[in-house]
Amino acid sequence: MATHVYKRTAHRWRLLAIMLGGLFAASGSFWLLQLVNEQGLQVQLERSNEPDYIVDNFSFVRMDKAGQPKYVVSGDRLTHRPIEDVSYVDKPVVQGMTTEHPRMTMHADRARILHEQDQVELIGNVDVERPGNATTKALSLKTQRMTVLPDEEIMKTDLPVEMKLGGMLVRGTGMVANNATQQVHLSSQSYIEFPPRDKR
Repeated sequence: MATHVYKRTAHRWRLLAIMLGGLFAASGSFWLLQLVNEQGLQVQLERSNEPDYIVDNFSFVRMDKAGQPKYVVSGDRLTHRPIEDVSYVDKPVVQGMTTEHPRMTMHADRARILHEQDQVELIGNVDVERPGNATTKALSLKTQRMTVLPDEEIMKTDLPVEMKLGGMLVRGTGMVANNATQQVHLSSQSYIEFPPRDKR
């Protein structure tokens, strides 16, 4: 009787070991399949985010609601990536075309145009120039990175800036400038140098 019970127990242990082995094999196969699928999806995403068009020596004009040119973006090369809906620009130039305010021209080493947000990120040696007129002093501004909202005529950065307004020199860290309202706000560490009185 004891021998019969022992054989039955041993048979159950063998069956349990086989079932556990099968379970581990199935789990391992499922994990491997998931890993392969994830890697394949990643490769597919990378491939689908390859540029869908590249334009050399480009220029495009953004129109306002009245059909008048609002600003122009040009550059040496524009590369558009479809998944991000972002255009990467080499040597960008952004020029305001509005007649209501003095026109600004912005240069940089490169830029990202975020189409959904309607904004341009200028990166590297950002240089902004605005000529003066009878009511507005000439403006020159330099920084290393700037976010431009062309439709609102707003420029902003968190980095150090150097600005010349007429004969006045202003340095600071962090800036928001609104060309439509002619207002400039410096966040911190501001330094202002006024020209001699006879040159004002």
